[in-house]
Amino acid sequence: KRLCETAAMSVQVVAAKMAEVELKDVPTGKDLPAESPVTPTSDGKNLARNDPHEAGSSAAASPTAEPPAKAGEGSLGLLTPNPAKMPQASAMKRLDPQQNGGEAFVNRDGTVAEAPRMKKQIQFADQKQEFNKRPSKIGRRSLSRSISQSSTDSYSSAASYTDSSDDETSPRDKQQKNSKGNGDFCIKNIKQADFGRREIEIAEQEMPALMALRKRAQGEKPLAGAKVVGCTHITAQTAVLMETLSALGAQCRWAACNIYSTQNEVAAALAEGGFSVFAWKGESEDDFWWCIDRCVNVEGWQPNMILDDGGDLTHWIYKKYPNMFKKIKGIVEESVTGVHRLYQLSKAGKLCVPAMNVNDSVTKQKFDNLYCCRESILDGLKRTTDVMFGGKQVVVCGYGEVGKGCCAALKAMGSIVYVTEIDPICALQACMDGFRLVKLNEVIRQVDIVITCTGNKNVVVREYLDRMKNGCIVCNMGHSNTEIDVASLRTPELTWERVRSQVDHVIWPDGKRIVLLAEGRLLNLSCSTVPTFVLSITATTQALALIELYNAPEGRYKQDVYLLPKKMDEYVASLHLPTFDAHLTELTDEQAKYLGLNKNGPFKPNYYR
Repeated sequence: KRLCETAAMSVQVVAAKMAEVELKDVPTGKDLPAESPVTPTSDGKNLARNDPHEAGSSAAASPTAEPPAKAGEGSLGLLTPNPAKMPQASAMKRLDPQQNGGEAFVNRDGTVAEAPRMKKQIQFADQKQEFNKRPSKIGRRSLSRSISQSSTDSYSSAASYTDSSDDETSPRDKQQKNSKGNGDFCIKNIKQADFGRREIEIAEQEMPALMALRKRAQGEKPLAGAKVVGCTHITAQTAVLMETLSALGAQCRWAACNIYSTQNEVAAALAEGGFSVFAWKGESEDDFWWCIDRCVNVEGWQPNMILDDGGDLTHWIYKKYPNMFKKIKGIVEESVTGVHRLYQLSKAGKLCVPAMNVNDSVTKQKFDNLYCCRESILDGLKRTTDVMFGGKQVVVCGYGEVGKGCCAALKAMGSIVYVTEIDPICALQACMDGFRLVKLNEVIRQVDIVITCTGNKNVVVREYLDRMKNGCIVCNMGHSNTEIDVASLRTPELTWERVRSQVDHVIWPDGKRIVLLAEGRLLNLSCSTVPTFVLSITATTQALALIELYNAPEGRYKQDVYLLPKKMDEYVASLHLPTFDAHLTELTDEQAKYLGLNKNGPFKPNYYR
């Protein structure tokens, strides 16, 4: 008995000493213990640690061989000794002198001696089974898809439920109803409504003007009787706008203006709240127009107001249901693309209702377009590519308010920024702001990132795409997907490889690849989120424009495109000032008379932008 106790103590002493010695010989995979050395984590999974010193101490302290771990059960194993299973002296002799370098013997005096070790290269059983097998093409797609899903889930509220759903059934093939039995909607999954409601509640805290407008005008119901059909990005911020319009008396039906920007959980919350919403993230082109048609073509309900972002809804009604314009009182358009379409209709004499140009209002141009893009461009690029901006050469096509915001953000991060521009005034602004004005073909071979924000078409054509350097990132910050000639890349000689959600590698035959984000669609709302506070400014402007057009006496607005009155711009701005504890200075009567202004405004002429 004393001999056994002495031997056990000697084993522990030798094990402790050997833990301090650098391991020169390590066991083969088949000798690694399967149970005792593995420490489970709190979630039940086994962790792996590649520490040669710990491996040495484990090997010395556990000379008995246990069955090897099965593949998938703690594949590498945490090599730490388990005192509860410390072997006794009687079990010290190894079964195979070749395993782990030799045998261990207990001498008569109780000491432990070990034969000289033979060097072995470490090799784990799971590695043989798993890593020697190269994934098939389908397997690679599945792997990249799972990586993209987990990466977007961990980053963005916009993607938290959207990309993690295992249900591949098209929402058009589902029959869904909310808790009240209403099924007049088409979304991804109504069960996500609770999560979407929390998103909306968070957004409300950053949208003070809309909440103030809801509180002030709720008793008057200025939109009572209004039937608003909308086509915008369906996000938490849009949901606050829709619920505000509803509180002011309007009925709403809504579709998405972008196939990638819909937050599925927010759409579910709106559907649960009784709104007729037809949208989900990842729609096809056919789905996109189908959703718009479901909003418009409904029995017993006809819109009398349009809220559009991009002009697609207006275009669809003109094309399919032109008679509806007999009852429509006006159109409110947010984007530069949609405004261009409205001006074209007006010039051709085909615009049959008044339209309000929100895009060129001061509150949209100088806040949403500038400050929103200044913050969201970096967010979108980081989430999709993990790129470091310092020292990168970037060309920004267009130096309007969106371009100004993008350039300012990239310059602040240490990027070398070039600008292309057609307008001499904007071009001069770029030069005065310290950016080099170039033609795209002069820098296309050397830049690391290409960003379009012109509102035009064919800004980056196939010729430029062919000349780009390997790994060049290409993205769009304009509303429409026409700026980058993505269609020219869908040819047999080029290979498309999806590496993340909204991230594609387009590979040339020589191996060169470019990184295309969101298939050339709007980067920030497709791949990330945007600052809520700035969207509060735009959404409040849209709500006031709807109220103005709906309540305007007949004859005030003709069949033309109008800017929002400056008095309303200033009112929207004033609603946001209390957030900053800001205090306006008031003009004296003498000062107001000197300037020829009303003390209460407007302080800018109507032509000011």
